[in-house]
Amino acid sequence: MEYTYHYNSPLGGITLASNGSSLTGLWFDGQKYFAATLPPEHESKPLPVFEQTSNWLDIYFSGREPAFTPPLQLQASPFRLAVWEILRQIPFGQTITYAEIARQIAAPKSAQAVGGAVAHNPISLIIPCHRVVGTGGSLTGYAGGLDKKQYLLALEGIKLNELPSKRKGALLQNE
Repeated sequence: MEYTYHYNSPLGGITLASNGSSLTGLWFDGQKYFAATLPPEHESKPLPVFEQTSNWLDIYFSGREPAFTPPLQLQASPFRLAVWEILRQIPFGQTITYAEIARQIAAPKSAQAVGGAVAHNPISLIIPCHRVVGTGGSLTGYAGGLDKKQYLLALEGIKLNELPSKRKGALLQNE
């Protein structure tokens, strides 16, 4: 059985999903691919993982980096899981490009496939897909909407006019 919980953020409602012990989804209400991994049968129920996630979100929306991650459960193709693992490594306040992610997974010509995997990330914010930008720092795509992406990057102290210089510091260790 899957469970849901509603969180009110400064950017509007967020729906959380869980299998009972781990977080399986986190979507801005109404975003593209909203609840794509949530089965039709689920119930609203308070759970410890929702309390942990709400605490994480409270810290994050106060402009600070949370020092913990709630337990996560992801199910997807090996390619998507590899992309999402790279997303998890992007430091707070830094960005990376789709092309850089493609190079890291040894598929340098697959930036579009990386874009698809990023767009289908079922656990927004905690798996920080908002930190992925286009070449040159352009703000391309975000399932929650570009207005939310701009807010989140600014919340983390990223100056939109300085994205290319900020991004260079975010290159991950295994690149």
